[in-house]
Amino acid sequence: MPEFCDVALPVPLDTAFTYHIPDGLEPVVGGRVLVPFRQQRMSGIVVDAHNRQPSVKTKDILNVLDVAPVLDDSLMRLARWIADYYLAPLGEVFRTMLPLGAEFKRAIAYRITEEGRLALHQAGMSGSSARSRRTPEEQLTEFRVLDYLGARDTVREESLRAVARVSKTLLSGMGRKKWIVREDFSGVRDATRTVKVAILKSADCKLNENQSLLVDTLAAAGGRVTVEILHTLDVPRTTLGTLVKRGLVEIAEEPEQFSVSGLKARRSPFDFQFNSAQQGALKRIREAVDSRTFSGMLLHGVTGSGKTAVYLAVMRAVLEAGRSAILLVPEIGLTPAMAADLHQVFGNEVAILHSALSDQERAEQWHRIKRGAARIVVGTRSAVFAPVADLALIIVDEEQDSSYKQEETPRYHARDVAVMRAKMANAIVVLGSATPSLESYFNAKKKKYALVELPDRVEQRPLPEVEIIDMRQEFQETGHEQVISRKLTEEIKERLSRHEQVMVLLNRRGYSPV
Repeated sequence: MPEFCDVALPVPLDTAFTYHIPDGLEPVVGGRVLVPFRQQRMSGIVVDAHNRQPSVKTKDILNVLDVAPVLDDSLMRLARWIADYYLAPLGEVFRTMLPLGAEFKRAIAYRITEEGRLALHQAGMSGSSARSRRTPEEQLTEFRVLDYLGARDTVREESLRAVARVSKTLLSGMGRKKWIVREDFSGVRDATRTVKVAILKSADCKLNENQSLLVDTLAAAGGRVTVEILHTLDVPRTTLGTLVKRGLVEIAEEPEQFSVSGLKARRSPFDFQFNSAQQGALKRIREAVDSRTFSGMLLHGVTGSGKTAVYLAVMRAVLEAGRSAILLVPEIGLTPAMAADLHQVFGNEVAILHSALSDQERAEQWHRIKRGAARIVVGTRSAVFAPVADLALIIVDEEQDSSYKQEETPRYHARDVAVMRAKMANAIVVLGSATPSLESYFNAKKKKYALVELPDRVEQRPLPEVEIIDMRQEFQETGHEQVISRKLTEEIKERLSRHEQVMVLLNRRGYSPV
């Protein structure tokens, strides 16, 4: 068994840290471990296990969080490529790839030292020191902290700051004076989302008016109602507790349900006949998927040409073959609508990943994907790291959108990462757009990507009429600088006279670019 392991931590340092493996612990490469780092505990990913003796003294890992890797070999390779290509620390890449922050709880506590007790005693005897660099108010706060800690063993940081009204800066200064000791109790926690449910057991008793209202509400709902809903009723919260004590109602914790989307699904794309261009695009993508070799495709289709229908059709074929697919959308606002469409077609095989979910929801969705309960993933740029098995297809919708570029470390571009992940997995990547980015269109013209075009809108629907007004000519004719042209003003007035709506899009955000 290896004696040491190298751990990548989410810190801005481009290196892994070597730790000793104590007896009884068996970390796995690609799994998480809890380790001490400086004055705190951190969760990191094991990148190597070996018997090479370091030249410096090593610390022991504290705990093994995973008995099996959370990142398989392909995702480990992808992480190393991102770290190298975007010049980012490997540990911070892993942090971006794993939405499991809800499973790690940071807990800091403080306790008083003998020096702190002596300082408290001296302050009680002689008052605040005139030689101290602290103001009298800050000294008073310090002694308030010491007095509170002196009556207790250890106190959590949040409790101490709330009671003593002390800042982190002041606590750090007290630590440097060795008056108090900071201790890190961070560790794993259960991130399972649960909901409390009230279950009606019996109603054959004498009840007052408030109790009757709760019992009637439970009975009308089939005997089961969430406690949150019962708390919205106009009765004291103690009423429910009284019913529980009398054995009439039982409170149980159950897994909270997750809704993929609250939106109503649009008309199914399979309710109408694909046109010849859609059929050709679908055939080419399916043939590429069946080949099980990497290839990139640019699906260039005008707005309304039915690209989404092609996406869903090829994803259904992938799912029927027992494989997995990822669909990336540029904005969180687009995710619910796309998820509703996917749920309509694929049911519970769909998982979503984006930053608008809570930490617990993201962890739950990630685990669903990891254990194979969901083989279709839709989400924003971070969904490109979804731990799907047997990846066959990655679709990047609106591939030209700038929101695929992350602005924090690691500053990756999800479209480019999607291409590289597909290449590593021998999968197909489809870049869809009505207005492709310059680099993607260039790659298609140079035969690096296959170019698949949808030139017409579905059902021969006409494109909207577009008229460009030269505002320079407008100024010459009117002599006035204005934002809205005379033509646009007339069109707006005409629509308003018909009681229709008008949407005006401005290309400014209310500030002047520097």
